[in-house]
Amino acid sequence: MILLGVNVDHAATVRQARYRDETNVHGGYVEPDPAEIARRAESAGADGITMHVREDRRHVQTDDVERYLERKSTRLNLEMSWAEEMVEYALRIKPASVCLVPEHREEVTTEGGLDVAGNLEKAREVTAALVAAGIPVSMFIDPESAQLEASAEVGAPWVELHTGAFARVWFDEEARRRELATLRAGMELGLKLGLRVNAGHGINYVNVAEARTLEQVYEFNIGHSIISRALFTGIEEAVATMRSLLNP
Repeated sequence: MILLGVNVDHAATVRQARYRDETNVHGGYVEPDPAEIARRAESAGADGITMHVREDRRHVQTDDVERYLERKSTRLNLEMSWAEEMVEYALRIKPASVCLVPEHREEVTTEGGLDVAGNLEKAREVTAALVAAGIPVSMFIDPESAQLEASAEVGAPWVELHTGAFARVWFDEEARRRELATLRAGMELGLKLGLRVNAGHGINYVNVAEARTLEQVYEFNIGHSIISRALFTGIEEAVATMRSLLNP
């Protein structure tokens, strides 16, 4: 069975569009509350919750994370950069896992994989600190052999392969098959290297039918598409439907 991690960042994006400079109005937390969205996703069958605390705090806030942790029923996968501030934060709150991602202030969302191979010393240092504290580390990387091998070399037990290239070429059948084959080859290499392989980025209710044929995937982390569907159907239906599509 493929597990489903639900990323609730874009619930926070909706809130921040209106209440960027406010944290508490009208006697309660401003809406939509990503911590409550996360709990409802759990009740609908999410196997875990992903929250990305970016250095610029553009969507999820640390308060969101901590309120979710107070009443969680699954586990938190904390996405973050490897900046010293973020490592210290992770060591303080002790999430179930950390996924290290690249961050660029000009991007709308994470648009590429982390360059582990080009930053071995930093990747090894951060991974060692987190793993020593009992926090498994996943590297969010493109499905390239150099990045997979580097992730294993620095001691990361998991990787999350970036599926954005596959998602972007959906309407080009030849390109789509090529990207799917690249992902499959990357996943096979990851398993040979002893890594647990997760995947995510751009997976939706249409392309998931092909994405789930990647039988090596342990867990898909999916956010934007689920939050988008939830505007029409509610978060519970959106999560339950995605889970059923992953495991028909």
